[in-house]
Amino acid sequence: MAESGKNKSKSSSPSSGFLNRSFTMHASMAESKVHLFFKNPPPLSHNRAAPLSKFHNSMDSVKGKVKKLRSLFESKPSSSSSTLPSPKESCPKPVLRPTKSIGSGFINPTIRLPGTEDRIVVYLTSLRGIRRTFEDCYAVKMIFRGFRLWVDERDISMDAAYKKELQNILKVKNVTLPQVFIKGKYIGGADVIKSMFEMGELAKILDDFPRRQPGFACNACGDVRFVPCGNCSGSRKVFDDDEGSLKRCFECNENGLIRCPGC
Repeated sequence: MAESGKNKSKSSSPSSGFLNRSFTMHASMAESKVHLFFKNPPPLSHNRAAPLSKFHNSMDSVKGKVKKLRSLFESKPSSSSSTLPSPKESCPKPVLRPTKSIGSGFINPTIRLPGTEDRIVVYLTSLRGIRRTFEDCYAVKMIFRGFRLWVDERDISMDAAYKKELQNILKVKNVTLPQVFIKGKYIGGADVIKSMFEMGELAKILDDFPRRQPGFACNACGDVRFVPCGNCSGSRKVFDDDEGSLKRCFECNENGLIRCPGC
């Protein structure tokens, strides 16, 4: 047993010595490198030269861009800009030129309504089927009533013959309402009348017409312009004694109405 223990100690002693020698060699080499680093430290310029050079180059490029921008804004004014007035100088006042008369520009001399040279004729409708059309017709009617004038209102919803008459005059199949004729001359629709009224041209055209008393209305029709037919009492049928049957009344329209005799 004692011999085996001695043999083990002998066999283990060379390996431990080798490990000790390798450890001491590495430690000594590390210590030498540390001493050399602290004795001869590397220069700082070697580590920081690259980033500092990049920083200076970027600053130079920025300064170059700033100089270019300053040269653009501080450049001398060109010949085109020199003609513009400075802010301190007073701008010239605009010259107002007389405009063309609206009324004379809207009147179409080629379209005329014969037999109405002494009146105002308005083709309109009293039905509310199309809201825009009804509002335009009502607006035109109120404009003329504001002047206290008698207007020949021809309602196509009360008498279909007025629609055919207007189509023949304007030479179109689909007519828009309202349409206005003054002294037999065609004026236009609602937009034209509104524009003339706002610009004062309509009042000049209507100076020659006589004014009615305020609140005046026809006693026969109440300014509706139509009354029931007196021949058939609005039924559109009359009895023929000779044939002993009913016949169509030819004195009234399709609604059994006739034009108001008082208007």
